[in-house]
Amino acid sequence: MKKILIIILLLCPVSLLLAQVSNTQSGSSQNVIDEVIWVVGDEAILRSDVEKQRQQMQRVSGNPYCVIPENLALQKLFLHQAVLDSITVDDETVNRYVDAYIDDWIQTAGSREKLEEYRGMTLRQIREETFDMVKDNQIMSEMRRELTKDIKVTPAEVRHYFKDMPEDSLPLIPTQVEVVLLAEHPVIQQEEIDRIKADLRDYTERINSGSWTFASLARMYSDDEGSRRQGGEMDYMSKTDLDPAFANVAWTLTDPKKVSKIVESQYGYHIIQLVDRRGDKLKLRHILKKPHVDDKDVEACLARLDSISKDIKEGKFSIEDAASVLSDDKDSRNNRGLMSNVVRDEETGERTRTSRFKMAELPTEIARVVETLDVGEISKPFSMIDKSGKTQCAVIKLKSRIKAHPATITEDFQVLSAIVKNQRSEEFLEKWIREKQRTTYIRINPEWCDCEFQYPGWIKE
Repeated sequence: MKKILIIILLLCPVSLLLAQVSNTQSGSSQNVIDEVIWVVGDEAILRSDVEKQRQQMQRVSGNPYCVIPENLALQKLFLHQAVLDSITVDDETVNRYVDAYIDDWIQTAGSREKLEEYRGMTLRQIREETFDMVKDNQIMSEMRRELTKDIKVTPAEVRHYFKDMPEDSLPLIPTQVEVVLLAEHPVIQQEEIDRIKADLRDYTERINSGSWTFASLARMYSDDEGSRRQGGEMDYMSKTDLDPAFANVAWTLTDPKKVSKIVESQYGYHIIQLVDRRGDKLKLRHILKKPHVDDKDVEACLARLDSISKDIKEGKFSIEDAASVLSDDKDSRNNRGLMSNVVRDEETGERTRTSRFKMAELPTEIARVVETLDVGEISKPFSMIDKSGKTQCAVIKLKSRIKAHPATITEDFQVLSAIVKNQRSEEFLEKWIREKQRTTYIRINPEWCDCEFQYPGWIKE
């Protein structure tokens, strides 16, 4: 399926020098250190922009000096429209992507120092540059979704699209499973809870005395890896974005110099500090401490689930009945233990809920156990880490396994419908781009015009 490149626009024939330097001592001629190679609307694309992306991209399909400028031009079209339509993304989401990129780059380079040496920049500069790049990409994705959000396809269109397609051309649906989950958290000893609270009270006293800042302590001691590097600081969030217990305490804070009381959430224990208030959203700092679970308590939890599992296998009750009453997993408990998978469409952003999981979508520990089970079989108890980062013990039943197969209308209508919808979306976006090319001022330096662009409308006759 044809994919639209997201990057930027080009234009012929102007070449604008942004900066020049002259060697007055030797009387040499001026040397170009940067240059405008494209103009899209009132936005310029610089030679340095292209070179920077060429260095960052490991692989480019085609001539990078054609592909990259066109991508940058497309980017400018979408970003300009996003400004007009007030499309934004939150900084916390962007920071999560930036952290992942930088961690990967450091691992590849071998160390932070080697990465800085290779890029010729400090880590702070790399982060700032990457933040801007990621934020632009996220805004473009949101803009694409906004443009295509009203595109719908009917069942008749889906059937017609795939009616005469050979079976070997149909998309392959990977193996999918349905899983029933009964999960319990091991008991946390009161001594461990008291230790955690004592640590948090000590941090509060240090902050209130002025001997330490909240941010410094968060960097050293917080168990929240997502915010620790930012001194515990999170982006602006509404009350519904946060754990209810955490939010209820955070929304009582009015003085940025004050530290909250200790609050327990599903993630552990916190102290919180207000940074700023903007309408119905708060910017907060927090320090999270997760209680340590003793091995003997994990073993006790596994033994308890083993006893329950034996009763299930003896037919005293079903795992579904047990999960409805005993399970700590809130998401599945109200569905008689049946796990639910929230699938997000990358093009539209729409979320759908299903009981089917691809193996890669399951938590790693559950997927590993599922591989060993026959349909209807109950597993032995095992431990894992839940989505809040806590140790959890579990027993599962493999309810169904749908083996990999070519998609069919009757079994996989939603998958095939999404394919048709994505195709319609790409066609719509292609028309949108061509119209924007026609109505937008575009100039390309003549030296950069000798390309076979994906969208030829950049060069105007």
